[in-house]
Order: sequence, then structure tokens, then C-alpha cells
Amino acid sequence: MMVTKRNVKRRKYKRWIFLSGFILGFLIVFLFNEVITYTSTDEYCMSCHIHPDADETWKQSVHHNTKSGVTVHCVDCHLPPKGSFRHLCVKGKTGITDLWRYWTKDSASFNWEQKRRMEHAVKIVYNESCEDCHKTLYTKNISSEGAISHLYYEENKEKLNLQCIGCHLDAGHYNANYAHKNELFGNESDKTREIFDSATKITGFENFTEKIPGTPVSFNMIAIQGGTFSMGSQAKESYRNEDEGPVREVTVSPFYMAEVEVTWDAFLTFRFETQSEGRVDQSIIKARNLQPDAISGPTPPYGQPDQGWGYGNNPAITMSYYAAEIYCKWLSMKTGKKYRLPTEAEWEYAARGNTTTPYYFAGNPKKYTRDRWWNSVFGVDTAVINSYIIYQENSNGRTYSGDRVMANPFGLKNMLGNVMEYCSDWYSPTAYSETLEKVTDPKGPESGEEHVVRGGSYSSDAKDVRVASRDYSRTNEWLKTDPQSPKSLWWLSDCTKIGFRVVCETEN
Repeated sequence: MMVTKRNVKRRKYKRWIFLSGFILGFLIVFLFNEVITYTSTDEYCMSCHIHPDADETWKQSVHHNTKSGVTVHCVDCHLPPKGSFRHLCVKGKTGITDLWRYWTKDSASFNWEQKRRMEHAVKIVYNESCEDCHKTLYTKNISSEGAISHLYYEENKEKLNLQCIGCHLDAGHYNANYAHKNELFGNESDKTREIFDSATKITGFENFTEKIPGTPVSFNMIAIQGGTFSMGSQAKESYRNEDEGPVREVTVSPFYMAEVEVTWDAFLTFRFETQSEGRVDQSIIKARNLQPDAISGPTPPYGQPDQGWGYGNNPAITMSYYAAEIYCKWLSMKTGKKYRLPTEAEWEYAARGNTTTPYYFAGNPKKYTRDRWWNSVFGVDTAVINSYIIYQENSNGRTYSGDRVMANPFGLKNMLGNVMEYCSDWYSPTAYSETLEKVTDPKGPESGEEHVVRGGSYSSDAKDVRVASRDYSRTNEWLKTDPQSPKSLWWLSDCTKIGFRVVCETEN
């Protein structure tokens, strides 16, 4: 076949197109790789993620200041392993999100303390990256407790969605207040204070300061006069939930209620007087008829229950409902009085303080909540609510002692916000409709799976800290990442916002 000039020209053109495409493709791949490499450097990450102390805490951590001298880089933890398709997908998604926030957000407005917490960390640290670096989970010097925990992790990580960061929160960013083990969980009560010889004698129905014998710990109890009130919320109340009705006319008898939640000072005293080093099966303990002289206290917790927020007068948190009940038994034994958890009716009556509004102070939930477009854009009204409640807008992602807020009309502090509080009632969404319209001293359903918790917490939106708002414990969810087997009867591995408040029965 005769080769024409047109064919020769066409072949040259095709070779030029192929060569140009090859060069262009090479340049694209090269530039793409350079961009990926540059945007994965520690310097680039730190230039975008402006955190007040992220640089310093990272450089102090075991992943930077390593014995081998090998530095773990930001992307090694905060992206899936390099070379995987998921690495590129997550990097692209993260990059777009970061750019948007960099252009539209002010870093000074971020709640940095909250972003250091576990619930945020599990979203930006990847297990496969941990495992890609840590080829073996059973190192030469690992403790027996660590080996058991890692074995539990391997056997249950898929089923329970266990996260490495759940036990190693300070591995990437050093936190002096965090402890992987529980050696730092000690009794911080001030030994120099007066040790009380006896409990307080009650001579009349009035406020008193309880003194725990043999300890320097005391706390205020408020005398709550009995009365009748409308329990629940009216249909017209903003953000009302179905389980808050129908409204009933409830009468409660007089009782005493603690001014604030049980503090670490008090709970640690209980722990050190009754501590049990063994892990006893829950069904065995619950089957016992616990007498005052046979009280067994909490086993050591796995980690730091106070989350580094401090002990002392801060509210004790992360204990189970069972632990709260046993604390009340212990306190009753120590003082000779009848201490217990409040019923849900007692709790709401005390929280309302003879008010009938959504809160025990003036204000509409619509003004305070972020669950409205207008408020989320232009900001919420915090002028009044900030004085009474520790909640999402002013907590900085943690709990505080009672002296941060004003008391309600009965003289009780932190009834709303700060920590959710256990009530003795079993939870039922239809509990109010299962009793008469007029009832005296109701105690809730006779049985159930979870208990009522009230008041909302430091992480709650304003609509969820209304007096009538109801919630319930979630035992399995709150113990999801507990590496112990059997899981702890005393401590919750996945709930930092639960505590409790005691009531004392009158002596009549």
C-alpha cells in the first residue's frame, strides 16, 4: 500500500498527541503527588489547624518524644494509612472541610477544650492507622492488664466498634491530667481538715449541714416542704416531648435534698472506705441482700473518671446507677439516717421550686436554644440562663462546682445542667399516663430496663435542660468501650455527664 503524505502527517499527529498526553499525565500525577505530600506535612497541618496548645502537647507526647527517635506525624493518626484509596477519600473530604472552616470560621470561637475530649477524638483518629504502625499489640514490657485489654480489643473491636483512642487519649497530645491507668485516682480529701466524730443531729425540719463521721467531708441539705404541683409540661410548652405528659397533679411529702450533686470529696471517701479490688459478677452482687455491714465498694476505675477536670468539690461523675445506690446505703450506715436517690416526682418538685415555667427562672426556650435557624446564625440569648445553668453555651465542655451558679427558689444549685442526675424510678415513656390524674408520692413503674435521669448536662442544649425534660440511662451504650470482662459494675467508660444527688427522708 502506498503511504501518502496525509497518512504520514496523521501518524505524526497521533504520536504528538500521545506524547503530549503522556507528558501532561505525568505532570498531573507529579503535581498531584507533590500537593498530597506538601499538604500532609506537620507544618502545613499546623498552619491550618490553629489550636492554642496543639503544637506543644503534640511535641510532649509519646508519639513525638519517642525512645526510638521516630516522630509520628499528624497524618499518621488523623488519616487512614497512606497508599489506601480511603486515605485519599478522607484526605479530600477533610481538606474541603478545613478550607471552608478556615475561610468562614474564627478559631477563637471554637470550644478547644471540648475538641480535646474523647467523643471528638474518636471521629478524627483511625484504628487502622494505629494498627498499621503498631504491628504487635503485645510488646515485651506490656502489663498483664494491658495484655488482657488488647486481647479483649482484638476479639470485640468489630462487634463493639472499639477505638484505640478510647484507652490512649493522651498518646498523640500530652495531657498531664489524663492517666491511662488508675494510679492517680487517689483520695484527695484534705487530711488537715477537722475529722468529724459524729453525724449531724436533726432537731427540727430545717436546713442542716451533714457531717460524715470519721471524715472531714460535709455537705448542705435543704429542707423541702411537701406540696402539690403539676408534674410534666403543658402541650403548648416549646420543645415539649411526648413522654412529659399528660400533666398530673402530684403531691409529695416533705424531704431533705442535697444542695448540690454528690462531690468527689464525698464519693472518694466512700470508695476508699469500701473499695473492692476484685471484679465481682453483677448478677451475684445484685442477688445479695446487702446489709449495712456488708457493703462492698467500687473496684478501681479504668482510666481517670474526673476527665482531668479536678476532684474536690466538683461533681462526681461516670459512676453507674448501682454505684449511686450503694453510696446511699453507705451514707445511711455512716450517718444513721435514711439517704437514697430521689424519686422522679421529688426531683421535679424540688427543681421547680414552686414555679410553673419551663425553667425555674424567667425565659423562653426559643430564646435560649441553638435549635433555631435565627439563633444559630445570630447567637442565643444567654443574659439570664448563664447565671443559673452550666450547659452547652457556657460549660467549655466540662463540669463545675455549685458555686458557679445561682440557686433555684428552694436554694438548690445545678438542678439543671452540669450533670444529669439519677432518679430511683424505672423509665417508661408512658409513665405519666399509667397512673391516676391525682397521685401522692409516686415511685414510677414497678420494673423496667433503664432508670430515669433528669436535668440535662454541661453538653445539653437549652431546650433539653427544661425542668420537665426527661431522659434515661443507657447502660450498654455507656459501657460500650469498657475493656474489662465482665464490664464494670461501678464505672461507666462512655458517659462523662452523669452524676447524682441524694435526698434524706424525714424522721417521722
